[in-house]
Amino acid sequence: MSIAVRPPYPAATRADQHADTVMTMPSASSSDAPLLDPLPLRADTPGAAQVTHLNNAGSALPPQIVVDTQIAHLRREAEIGGYEAHAEAVQRVTDVSVSVARLMRSRPDQVALVESATVAWDRALQAVVHTEPLEPGDRILIASAEYASNVLPLLQLAARTGAIVQAIPDGPDGSVDVEALTGMLDEDVRIVSITHAPSHNGVVNDVVAIGDALRFSGSAAWYLVDACQSVGQMAVDASRIGADFISATGRKFLRGPRGTGFLIASDRALTDLEPYPLDLHSATWTGGSGYSVARGARRFETWERSYAALLGMGAAIDYALDLGLDAIRERIDYLATRLRTELDEIDGVTVRDRGSVKSGIVTVTVPAPGASEMVRALRERGINTSLSTPDYAPDEFARQGIESMVRLSPHAYTTDEEIDLAITTIASLVTHPS
Repeated sequence: MSIAVRPPYPAATRADQHADTVMTMPSASSSDAPLLDPLPLRADTPGAAQVTHLNNAGSALPPQIVVDTQIAHLRREAEIGGYEAHAEAVQRVTDVSVSVARLMRSRPDQVALVESATVAWDRALQAVVHTEPLEPGDRILIASAEYASNVLPLLQLAARTGAIVQAIPDGPDGSVDVEALTGMLDEDVRIVSITHAPSHNGVVNDVVAIGDALRFSGSAAWYLVDACQSVGQMAVDASRIGADFISATGRKFLRGPRGTGFLIASDRALTDLEPYPLDLHSATWTGGSGYSVARGARRFETWERSYAALLGMGAAIDYALDLGLDAIRERIDYLATRLRTELDEIDGVTVRDRGSVKSGIVTVTVPAPGASEMVRALRERGINTSLSTPDYAPDEFARQGIESMVRLSPHAYTTDEEIDLAITTIASLVTHPS
């Protein structure tokens, strides 16, 4: 079988381009105060007055402009009809791809607008295995902390084809060991799948270095990056990462609607891969047995989508770009560092995050009655957190000997007072369980 080799690019030139915006992330000690003032952001966020929301890694509170944008389009659909409202808004829908391209430092023709990060990732995988079917002995490399929704279809493929799924070892800091990955690369490696910021351990994997390792080795493996948790809370430069596909959602740190996501496809993917299945949006039936696939990443889209939701995602992206991703990152990092430092001082509470570079996701284990009861008790007190369970990454939870964790994920609109409240409430519940 002929496999297209990853096209090289001038590594030194690309390594210099935008290098300060990809993996250089300010720490809380880099300044005495965070750059962004949360109060104007809270004024833009209706839910901020209702709840202490530390579940942005699940689904963030949207700014008012996102809500207004969706409702305005839904009203227009009700007034004149869904197709007619779409026809009116077609340029604005096109502009969402432009906003995604600005966010990801890619081109609009590399952007596919889809219904979720899962749909985006699945569409990428389907294209790979439809065009270049896996064979017995082919290897699929994943991060040890890879998200279960990504691993499950890979395991399905392995069971059906005889391919092998292998975890890349972690380095000393708990992130993907790029040197170990380099030693695993050979002609049998067909897919490398990496979650940029796993949802359950605070790690930020160096997806730039991983991309460089694949290129420098001359590997033909298809490189898939799940940026579901990183997009919106830090700058993510698709051109510098060099992945064949990057998938992301609108509902998490981007603060967009549920039911939205996007896929960034490389030129190699757009040239060499054919999505499966196609529909009348992604391809044209030319008669008889003939068909023509759409140009650009539109080939990964489908006709029927919520255009109100997609417009809402576009509004969320524009809002984030106006604030500045570096400023958002600095604010989130400051708050997450406070949580890690002060929660770890509570007897019985252990911060479980690792990695020399960490995301805004903070995970802790707590004493009996346990994480599930802690999440419930916090919610009763108006503090939203999330429960992390082995369903996310069973092998990793087993290695760590962890049954469940409380996950806290602040955003730029989170105040110091809300962090104080979460810390004191957890301390009180540990001391006096309700």
